[in-house]
Amino acid sequence: MLTPYTRAWCEIDYNAIAHNVKEVEKLVGDTKIMGIVKANAYGLGAVQCAKALQAAGVRFFGVSSLDEAIELRSGGIHDEILILGYTPPKNFDQLVAYHLIQSLVSLDYAKKLDAFAKEHNTKVRVHAKLDTGMNRTGIVYQPDHQCFEELKEAYTLPNLCVEGIFSHFPVSDDLGEESRQFTQKQIELFDEAINRLKNEGIDPGVRHIQNSYGILNYKDLGYEYCRPGLLYMGVTSDDAIEIESEPDFIPILSIYANVSLVKWLKPGESVSYGRHFIAQKDTKIATVSIGYADGLPRLLSNCGVQVLVNGQLCELVGNICMDQCMIDVSDVENVKEGDVVCFVGEENGHRLTIDRVSRLAKTINNETLTRITARMPRLEKRKR
Repeated sequence: MLTPYTRAWCEIDYNAIAHNVKEVEKLVGDTKIMGIVKANAYGLGAVQCAKALQAAGVRFFGVSSLDEAIELRSGGIHDEILILGYTPPKNFDQLVAYHLIQSLVSLDYAKKLDAFAKEHNTKVRVHAKLDTGMNRTGIVYQPDHQCFEELKEAYTLPNLCVEGIFSHFPVSDDLGEESRQFTQKQIELFDEAINRLKNEGIDPGVRHIQNSYGILNYKDLGYEYCRPGLLYMGVTSDDAIEIESEPDFIPILSIYANVSLVKWLKPGESVSYGRHFIAQKDTKIATVSIGYADGLPRLLSNCGVQVLVNGQLCELVGNICMDQCMIDVSDVENVKEGDVVCFVGEENGHRLTIDRVSRLAKTINNETLTRITARMPRLEKRKR
């Protein structure tokens, strides 16, 4: 529910997540979903998204860090949680206390976890990270550099429970021949390492390698889990990128703000910092209570971006300020203080996408979403 103090806000259709999960499931067959809710579920509310994913049957979650995992636990999420990133050794005790699974960023890191577990007479649950070409974290297993003995040693450390193995695609979003070959080689290396483990009598555990574009472009690879992030939110990183599938996703995010003032400019008068918009005729301007401190990219200034006011498209004019921006409402009748302006969402047959915001800001949806700041309330979507 809106409070009297709300000036700009997000509305999120958490109910649509179930539909988007089903669309992912159509692509991956029997592969289960690990819901990636890192970075506050890409800005849309980690606990709320996790609960909506639970309602859709998801029972495994991925986060970036220990604090994100603890937030889920504190929010009532008791299913499996994998920390995909680094946890400092001083916090290893929290992995056990909160029943978490830690990824192995290297063999040396695995040995530190093992030593901790031995000292505290416990076991630490982990997934082995295999670096098949991302060159970010993990035990290296690439065409000319295969550290299989390191992988094997990690699996045999006595105080670790290695329950799975995973890798990551850097170019699964690119359907060009070179990128296809690179991704296919990653899959082959991943399978090869797993088969070598099996030949050594080692159970590799659950397997997962597909990120969102890995799901869209490589579909059912037959592993136990896949790792969608943006997909259950109904968007991709970049809608202009060609994909190999045709999912029917529903975007879950809308962004709104209130009009705070309406005034007329005379010809020659300007708007905002820098005077980049100068009225050429009598122009009705509405000031709107949202700015770059809310996550509205300043790069949207003076580039023709449109918003919706009372169901009509209007252009944003002048430089976006920290807390406010201005729009030209000359063609909209009866605009007044308190009216709602839609920046992302659907009204009166018009659809304003987060992808359009990202494109004009010269970035991807992942960044645009995670830049929505904490002072923007995340509210359940209401009927308008």
